[in-house]
Amino acid sequence: MTALLECQDLTKSFGGVPVLKGISLDLEPGTVTALAGENGAGKSTLMKIATGQLRADTGTVMIGEHQLSSGDSRDAVRHGVAIVPQELASIDDMTVYENMFVGREKRRGIFLDRRAMIKEAAEALSVFDVTISPTARMGSLPVGLRQIIEIVKAARTGAQVVMLDEPTSAISEREVEGLYRVMRQLRDRGVAMVYTTHKMAEIRAIADRVVVLRDGKLITDEKLTDITDDDIVTAMIGRELDNLFPTVGKDIGDVVLEVQNLHVAGASAPIDLTVRRGEIVGLAGLVGAGRTELLEALFGMRTVTSGTVKVDGRTVPKGKPAAAITAGMAMVPEDRKVNGVVLSMSVLDNGSLPRLSKFSIAGWLRNKARATEVTSAMDSVRLRSRGMSQSVGTLSGGNQQKVVLARWLTGTVDVLLLDEPTRGVDVGARSEIYRIITEFASRGMAVVMASSDMPEIVGLSHRAFVMREGAFVGELDREALDHPEVQDSVFRLATALDTRSEQSSSTTPTTEKRSSLEEAPQ
Repeated sequence: MTALLECQDLTKSFGGVPVLKGISLDLEPGTVTALAGENGAGKSTLMKIATGQLRADTGTVMIGEHQLSSGDSRDAVRHGVAIVPQELASIDDMTVYENMFVGREKRRGIFLDRRAMIKEAAEALSVFDVTISPTARMGSLPVGLRQIIEIVKAARTGAQVVMLDEPTSAISEREVEGLYRVMRQLRDRGVAMVYTTHKMAEIRAIADRVVVLRDGKLITDEKLTDITDDDIVTAMIGRELDNLFPTVGKDIGDVVLEVQNLHVAGASAPIDLTVRRGEIVGLAGLVGAGRTELLEALFGMRTVTSGTVKVDGRTVPKGKPAAAITAGMAMVPEDRKVNGVVLSMSVLDNGSLPRLSKFSIAGWLRNKARATEVTSAMDSVRLRSRGMSQSVGTLSGGNQQKVVLARWLTGTVDVLLLDEPTRGVDVGARSEIYRIITEFASRGMAVVMASSDMPEIVGLSHRAFVMREGAFVGELDREALDHPEVQDSVFRLATALDTRSEQSSSTTPTTEKRSSLEEAPQ
């Protein structure tokens, strides 16, 4: 079969550091290729060169008989190559149809033909079973729908090669299914697609072929049917990964976090929660269920209308993150690049941020003291960097997340709040972050972790709560989490499909105890 796109011996370096080392890759019509590899392996660089966003040092990109002009994205678009980046390029204040026609507007004389554009946009969306008004404002839509619209936009312009950079990193499982549906329709129409992902389940769900990069080299190029998950992971990280999740400690101490009648603004009901030292409590639910809002409220970042938060028996003042830090709370936010680190600053400066007052006297930094403590904290999480002076923006995603975690270790932490702790992190770094989380718990921290990744909830949590509309609607103990149908049970609770009430102990799926999987008290 003739390839739609051929990358031939591509190389690329940044600042003298090789990022791609002679990559050759063919994409055939009607195929989906999963491009896997750790952060920094060269995946995004390869996709940007193939779509003309970057200029290769050597090598060529061919579309049929045409050699694409290196570093010319317009030439790539003209010859049917499109990319849907991880950071979506849609214009939020414009409508769906305006986004779909931006740069290619239809006109009647000197005026925009809005009626024709709306009609054509509706027809393009209907082909892929996307039921959304073309006149809806783009910024009002969930990320998953915006991604699908970007793909439909590429298909409408006749793209025969579509590249998706981590399309599922910020969307819920239900939105992922919609994305898969559109991808399968494009594949059936002969479009060649490449997408990057860190998740084995997604590779199995949609890919025909797996290409693995490591350190800028092509390590594996196999049909999906000819390779195992373990083979993929080994190719990605260069070693076998025996156990993704470490053993979770069983030494649970006294209650350290007490939440009573906490009503977060906009939530349907108040929250009551206790977490003990050494315990990891998971928060499950769909996107928009209120998990982030709850964590931010606990840390004083979000308005609450009632209730109290206590750490070690002492009430934490509402709406004051500084008071939460003083009380022994720490927060790792969902988006580390926006709220977690300052990418342009060094590891040392980022590591000092939560406790600047500790490292300063009369406004002067005690550089020796902070260097000693920050270095010790970063060493404890095995940060891989060139030193404390390296800019955090040049670290891999996994190492950036380690900085966000480790910087709290320069002081006492009794309660650790984690919001999507492994989002955008490759499988090798995930294993290390899971180890760090369990080590923190073993030191006596109470951990509350929100995650959209059910294996993460199941693999790390002692208990988990399912959230919907800002309230707890179900609680799962360790026995329920081990049940084979736990994901279905969580989905039913999260979507209000589970109408079971607290009738009798026999309704629980794993045990006769009422606490195994129950409707949480409201």
